[in-house]
Order: sequence, then C-alpha cells, then structure tokens
Amino acid sequence: MSDSPNPILRGLHDAFYDWTREMPSGRRVLVWAGILIQGYAIYAGFSRSLIWPLIWPSAPFLLVSVWLLYVLGGTLINAMLTWELKRKTQLEADQTAARQIQQTLQPGKLEPIPGYEVETFYQPFRDVGGDYFDVIDLPAGRTLFALADVSGKGMPAALLSANIQALVRTIATTTADPLSLARQINHHLSRYTPSDRYATAVFLILSRESGEVAYVNAGHNPPLIFADALATSLDACGVPLGLFRGAVYATGSACVPPGGALLLYTDGLTDAIAGDHPEDRLREVLAGPPSGIMPHLKALIQPRMNEDDVTILLIRRSGDHL
Repeated sequence: MSDSPNPILRGLHDAFYDWTREMPSGRRVLVWAGILIQGYAIYAGFSRSLIWPLIWPSAPFLLVSVWLLYVLGGTLINAMLTWELKRKTQLEADQTAARQIQQTLQPGKLEPIPGYEVETFYQPFRDVGGDYFDVIDLPAGRTLFALADVSGKGMPAALLSANIQALVRTIATTTADPLSLARQINHHLSRYTPSDRYATAVFLILSRESGEVAYVNAGHNPPLIFADALATSLDACGVPLGLFRGAVYATGSACVPPGGALLLYTDGLTDAIAGDHPEDRLREVLAGPPSGIMPHLKALIQPRMNEDDVTILLIRRSGDHL
C-alpha cells in the first residue's frame, strides 16, 4: 500500500502502519483505537449526531461528548507514544553500550610486526556491526590474521561476531592452526546458533621470516596477494561457517614476498564500489604506490552504495622498493 500511486492509500498506510509497526500488537491496536476515536469525535461534531441517524443530542451535550471522545483518543495515543519513546530511548542506550563494548573487542593499536606494516579500517553500517577481525601474535615467529563477516546486520550480527572472536582467541591459545579453527568454529556455530545464522571467514597464519601463508577460506571474499605486478587470489576452500556441521575444509598455502602486500576485506567493500568489476579496482589500487593503498581503498567506497559493514585488513611486507 505504501507504494500505491493513490495518495489516500499511502496516507492510510503512513497513519496506521509505518509509525506503529515496531510496537507490540496490543499497544498498536490501542493507538489505532485512539486514532479512530478522535476521528469519530470529529465526525460527530460535524454531523451533530453521536450515532447517526439515531441519536441527536442537544448542542451542549454534544459539545461535551465530542470533547470527551477526542480527549480519550488523544490520551490513548499519547500514552502509547510515551511508552514507545521510553522503549526506543532505552534501546538507543543499549546500542551505545553495545558499540562501546564492540570497540573494545576489535584490535585497537596493533603491536608492530617486525618486517611488516599492518593497516586496518572498520566501518559498521549501523551502531554495531557483524564484521570481526583480529591480529594475534603466535609463537615461533608467526601471526594469525582472522576476518569474519556474519550474516545480517545490527545487534544479532554483533553478538555472533563477538562469539566468533571469543572462539578464535580461545582456540588459538591451544591449537594455532587455520584448519582447526575453521572446523571447531563451524561445529560450534552449527550446533548452537539458529540455522539462518552463519559467517564467512578467513583464518590465515603468516610465517613472518619467510612470508609463507597457510590459510582456510570459509566462503569468504578471496584475499589478494599482490607482488611483482601480479595479484593472486586466495579462493574459498570450504563453505561458510555454521551452515553444515560436517562441512569439509582444506588448507591453502601462498607466499607474501618482500615488497608484496596482502589484502583481506569483507564484501561491504566490494559492494560499495561503483562498476561491474570491483575486484579489478582493488587490483588497480594494490598496483599503486604502497603508502597510498589504504587511503585509495577507502576512497573507493561510495556512500550511496554502502549498505553493509566494511572491514579492510592490509598487510605490507618490507622490501627494497617500499
């Protein structure tokens, strides 16, 4: 009805649905009742009849009756709107607290990684988002890079991303292996989350001295390794986490040579890039001056097309030309 060309139908939709749709059904009915009571009071005043054509009261009685009906309707509406304002104010306070908590879960100032420069960018679409990234130092000169994109937006996605963050941190302290991370987190999500909730993810362990990379890509956008004017995609080697309890994953390998760059990102980045081939735009940026890669990646984001969380994780290895 809201898309109807008829202005009367559109007005009815706006009056009786749009601004009450987030209310519980009982309170929504009371608001509608208040609107109808006020409308009937106005009708009675113009028709000079409380129940046309049966009751035709005297003018003073009619005036008092119309006034009482109108006040009753307005009282119902104001009471429900006051309750809704209180509920939304509390919701906004909860969202503010959730945003502050989520900011503490994301890595703040990253510890320097010898021989590498790491830059991050995180922009939630709403107050809180469903993207998660982490950088974890491991023994034997290794670093774990984790990136996940939870289905959905807002608070539900943020809660699941916090769950994934806790799982990654816990598992990484005992078994620092991308394949184990993918298997165990997939098993947990498949068992303890609703069937319509899942997450794409990349778990990547970098051996800092050699630049060798071992990774599992669980249905995520392929990370890119750029070196010597060539871009290599780390394609998916399994389905998103949480879809199937018995999902099979495989470990891939690659290498970031001296002077090379490794780019991890969520689909919020590519979805916000104008054009039919956003991945080609990413490759063009990676081919540019190393110091300007992150600013140029952020410049690709078109605000009018941005409808999702955006996360970028850029790792550049030192080299003669950096």
